[in-house]
Amino acid sequence: MTTMTDTALAEFKMPDVGEGLTEAEILKWYVAPGDTVTDGQVVCEVETAKAAVELPIPFNGVVGELRFPEGTTVDVGQVIITVDVSGGAAPAAPAAAPAPAEPVAAPAEEPAAADEPAPEGRKPVLVGYGVAASSTKRRARKAVPEQAEEPPAGTYYAASVQAELNGTSTSALASAPSPAPVPSPAGERPLAKPPVRKLAKDLGVDLAAVTPSGPDGIITREDVHAAVAAVAPAPAAPAPVAAPQPAATQAPAPAPAAAVSPDARETRIPVKGVRKATAQAMVGSAFTAPHVTEFVTVDVTRTMKLVEELKQDKAFTGLRVNPLLLISKALLVAIRRNPDVNAAWDEANQEIVQKHYVNLGIAAATPRGLLVPNIKDAHAKTLPELAESLGELVATARDGKTSPAAMQGGTVTITNVGVFGVDTGTPILNPGESAILAVGAIKLQPWVHKGKVKPRQVTTLALSFDHRLVDGELGSKVLADVAAILERPKRLITWA
Repeated sequence: MTTMTDTALAEFKMPDVGEGLTEAEILKWYVAPGDTVTDGQVVCEVETAKAAVELPIPFNGVVGELRFPEGTTVDVGQVIITVDVSGGAAPAAPAAAPAPAEPVAAPAEEPAAADEPAPEGRKPVLVGYGVAASSTKRRARKAVPEQAEEPPAGTYYAASVQAELNGTSTSALASAPSPAPVPSPAGERPLAKPPVRKLAKDLGVDLAAVTPSGPDGIITREDVHAAVAAVAPAPAAPAPVAAPQPAATQAPAPAPAAAVSPDARETRIPVKGVRKATAQAMVGSAFTAPHVTEFVTVDVTRTMKLVEELKQDKAFTGLRVNPLLLISKALLVAIRRNPDVNAAWDEANQEIVQKHYVNLGIAAATPRGLLVPNIKDAHAKTLPELAESLGELVATARDGKTSPAAMQGGTVTITNVGVFGVDTGTPILNPGESAILAVGAIKLQPWVHKGKVKPRQVTTLALSFDHRLVDGELGSKVLADVAAILERPKRLITWA
């Protein structure tokens, strides 16, 4: 991951933050040339084909050069940042404050001891998650004027952030005590955790203008929301003019996110990250696994009544109960009754791998692209446990914090196209899985019930499966079982 040169410059290379990934896009730099970094400190956020993760630096020193600008896709193994680890001073900059004598600042609540030994060796770091000890305590940086952040060219997780913003009580924010703004020293980088910086970028908030309320002057998510809800934004102040730096340490300019044609009739958006991986996976799946899709329309009126009853049950207090919960449980019961459907095709060894567990994937459409995190060992969970897992999965995906591990090892998937008002579709298999169930919109429709035409809650289910693994009879049985359970949800008890 790192190499050393004769001039004591350590090179940090783009690591493989997933399993066999070949490239990643640099979303955000959290450091600039001249900044002091410590072992385990997060220096940038990157987006791979599976998730957005943060990269910690594995040594102490002074940042020398950022090799690539934000928005650049970099191959695994390429050097992305260099750090001077010789212990010398940072490159000179106008009005730079003298560096503290201690290698690492002591916590604010405890006086710094002059004879305290320096930390030896690096702490174990899980790539993408940083070190807890350094996540909130950071050494004061040299005062290097930095350019004002540009508005994001493409807003990530915009829908979820806007929903979260709409749910924020402005009256509660207004009633909270509002301390007078304390401006940061000239050129000093505001202290905030990477997720808070991401939120501020998505909402177009300049962290330098936010009043921190966290310990040691750290900006919190609530501070960012308060800055948005307080007053209408004033015209942005011009960015301070940074003194010229040597070419070797000059921060790279941001790369354009999209190209608009001269007549403004077309926009070309680079295909990368999750979108690129999804496109490759779907093409590979569609032309590798022979797809078969079957459909069934079913009366789910009793299921909808059960959903309302479960919402009042004390066992589900604080949990999210919706039709997807019972549909997920119905599919799990159908798989238990027809276990051969839960398998995978091993092309290399020419074997069918039967799975005796179910990792239930839930397809989620996000501004970053299609994500399919899965609930591990969903077959062994009770209904309340399944509801809790679904709630956590949705919340994590909404916040853009889904990890690569959460999207690996799936066996079957559910995609709920009904939330978009769509009746049904022909879903494409998630690569490596045997089946995917599409759930259409649940609508009041005329339905023959007990010999009379009545308005009933009706939906259409579509099951796509790999015909190498699942023949028509098996696929039909699985789909029919799911439909039968949703028509009469008491079968969840009798068939369990």
